[in-house]
Amino acid sequence: MAEKIIMFCRYYVLLIVLLPYRTLQFFYHKLSFQVSRASNLDAAEGIENHVPIEPKISSSFITDSEIQSEFAHHAPGVARMNNGSFGCCPASVISALQQWQLKLLCQPDHFYFNELEDRILESRYKIKDLINAEDVDEVSIVDNISTAVAIVLQQAAWAFAEGKFNKGDAVIMFHCAYGAVKNSIKAYFSRAGGYVIEVQFNFPLNSNEEIISEFSKALEREKGNGRRVRLAVIDHVTCMPSVIMPVKQLVKICREEGVEQVFIDAAHGVGCVDVDMQEIGADFYASTLYKWFFCPPAAAFLYCRKSATYSDLQLHHPVVSHRYGMGLAEESFWVGTRDYSPYLVLPSAMEFVKRFKGGVEGIIKMNHDAVVEMGKMLAEAWGTNLGCPPDMCASMIMIGLPSCLGISSDDDTMQLWAHLREKFGVEVRIHYQAPKDGEVVLTTGYVRICHQIYNKVDDYYKLRDTINQLVHDGFTCALEFNEA
Repeated sequence: MAEKIIMFCRYYVLLIVLLPYRTLQFFYHKLSFQVSRASNLDAAEGIENHVPIEPKISSSFITDSEIQSEFAHHAPGVARMNNGSFGCCPASVISALQQWQLKLLCQPDHFYFNELEDRILESRYKIKDLINAEDVDEVSIVDNISTAVAIVLQQAAWAFAEGKFNKGDAVIMFHCAYGAVKNSIKAYFSRAGGYVIEVQFNFPLNSNEEIISEFSKALEREKGNGRRVRLAVIDHVTCMPSVIMPVKQLVKICREEGVEQVFIDAAHGVGCVDVDMQEIGADFYASTLYKWFFCPPAAAFLYCRKSATYSDLQLHHPVVSHRYGMGLAEESFWVGTRDYSPYLVLPSAMEFVKRFKGGVEGIIKMNHDAVVEMGKMLAEAWGTNLGCPPDMCASMIMIGLPSCLGISSDDDTMQLWAHLREKFGVEVRIHYQAPKDGEVVLTTGYVRICHQIYNKVDDYYKLRDTINQLVHDGFTCALEFNEA
């Protein structure tokens, strides 16, 4: 009898106990699969139909302590006032970046073939809405402005080679165009037989009219000489010296004077100034996303107006890979095996921006107001002047340095820049403004300061006190750097 009871327990009791669990487990996995499948389908449909996911609405805006926590990875003791060079990335976006990188490394085949294209398309849609583009096909994600410039200028080089452009046809730009952009013009345009028109304007500036007038006169002069201007390259915000350019008026002048295409170099674009493609009206507009919009390096975009995209001058990515000939956006999506994670964190960066009152517009205004206030404080402390009126400044401003520092060359600016960074922990950019022939000016050196949300007033006080100390100590560039 005992043996029968033991046999019963061994074979039937365990079954009776486990049966409800197995049944529940079956239905749990089936339900989980259906929910997961439905979520994936909804996500795919959302991207295809561009139905944005509603963000979680915070009951309060980000606090000062939360901002400092987001940037706690910044080197301590360093006054970072050079955001315009390399940007910044908050901890929450860095976390998203690392998650994307881990996702790639966990299963590259699945990531590259099943996920990457949709995620990049999602970022392109967000850029389209951010800049008020007409169509997502007008937006291509690239790594930086240099790549975007190469895309546009490469077509010009081909146009010369194929006889669509004639030797001596011109590109017009300002003398303060970024150095790398000038080099690209040399490499693609000048080398192919093109002529470069370089427009000068005086600095310091008093108004936009000074810029507009010089640009108009240069175009009229070359037009009178029979020169055909194929392309204009214009900064939205110049690097050094820093000033907001009147891009809408300059684009309008280009249209009136028959300039065929206009490229706006907006390295300091999204997150620094208001950006609207319909209002600006340029053919090409390239902006970084890592300088002023909190993405990690390197992420940028190139907007190509449909009329430019479908012209007989075809646009191609300079890195030729498997998607050549499928359109610029497709070519830019895949340029070989690399880390595309910086392209994918744009939604996370946008969520970060939404934590601020007024969103990106609120950040732009806050940075502008703060940098103007700090610029005026420094100019008063040093007895100098601002480089332009406040309404011509974005999140960066130029302030004259005391003349006794003896800044007399571009080499001096580079060495003083390094000296401030390495000896005092002060990060800024220095600009040399060469006097015109026969001109006597007191101020030849200017400092460019930036303001981003992580900056504190103490950063600018540190710069003020450092320069005052150099003046007190009798520092001059000639004595310090020539002896070295």
